[in-house]
Amino acid sequence: MINVNLDVMLAKRKMSLTELSQKVDITMANLSILKTGKAKAVRFSTLDALCRALRCQPGDILEFTEDESGEEDLRG
Repeated sequence: MINVNLDVMLAKRKMSLTELSQKVDITMANLSILKTGKAKAVRFSTLDALCRALRCQPGDILEFTEDESGEEDLRG
């Protein structure tokens, strides 16, 4: 499972979701979907913009953890 740690990076950078939205030109609604982990995909251009605004690496925002059941989800 991929976890989105956007809230952690926002806290580390002392930045609000509103400020990030303005910096990366992404709607608050779309950032909220990403922040809550409800996004099904992230464009590289979006990830690039987030990393630039937050001065971080993609791995600071996205984190892989194994499913609690231990089963792999190989759906494409």
